[in-house]
Amino acid sequence: MSKSPLPSELTPESTWLSRRQLLAGIAGGGLTLGASWPASAADQPTGKRLTFGAAPRYSTTEQANTWEEVTTYNNFYEFGTDKADPARRAGSLRVSPWEVRIGGEAEVTGNFALEDVLKGQALEERIYRLRCVEAWSMVIPWVGFPLASLIKRFKPTSRAKYVRFTTLADPAQMPGLRSPVLDWPYVEGLRMDEAMHPLTLMAVGLYGRALPNQNGAPLRLVVPWKYGFKSIKSIVAIDFTERRPKTSWELAAPREYGFFANVNPDVDHPRWSQARERRIGAGSFWSRQATLPFNGYANEVAGLYRGMDLKRYF
Repeated sequence: MSKSPLPSELTPESTWLSRRQLLAGIAGGGLTLGASWPASAADQPTGKRLTFGAAPRYSTTEQANTWEEVTTYNNFYEFGTDKADPARRAGSLRVSPWEVRIGGEAEVTGNFALEDVLKGQALEERIYRLRCVEAWSMVIPWVGFPLASLIKRFKPTSRAKYVRFTTLADPAQMPGLRSPVLDWPYVEGLRMDEAMHPLTLMAVGLYGRALPNQNGAPLRLVVPWKYGFKSIKSIVAIDFTERRPKTSWELAAPREYGFFANVNPDVDHPRWSQARERRIGAGSFWSRQATLPFNGYANEVAGLYRGMDLKRYF
């Protein structure tokens, strides 16, 4: 893969304040995301309403970020490396019809329409923290269903030790694919016990509405105790594998992004500390809070990694 600037170099954190002011002006004038946002409703959820139940057992009681914050400050490099690019460019993504290919070590494989993938799934709202490796975080009310319930439908065999996910890669819809910042398509993976954990969510919406394109429509992964780059978007393939898959960021920068990607404040990124984080929308630009091990979900998931050196397996 050819040498290219790192995303942190392309999108310095210090530009966020001016960018957010710019985005507020854009939203106030009617930002086009497949449909216009009225100026009076720039921070109101839009899109198809979903039917779901609450999931307080899995939800944080922290204040959720606003719709505007969640939908205009995104990492989705298929639409560009700037945090504002997905909101500006993702209107070109066609999310219907949509197919998901199921393959690998499973009894049930093939191509399935999204409607068939979702059939029988009871949706619930879970308010999760999302922690990104650039030392910022959000609290987001996702709507989705446990990944475990989907996995069971396809009956993975005893040889299936990992789950590999693949994002759509269509240059006609995704202008960021013209950049060699990553080796496309985007690929992520989980160990099977991580995938089956009840916290691991397949999200189809947020704020009670269908996912906006820039947030990974129509189907994305959310793993709340890991860094956000594990939460792969716009999924078109799910494969059950015996060997650990090589993931996109692991291939692009193995010293910086490991396979497990568990939030660990004691492991610094080579170019910045992970000990503290900035909550988008809370306090001043320079406000920071302590980063919690496993993003605050240690009681639920630390046992998955008992006996592992979490500084080596980062």
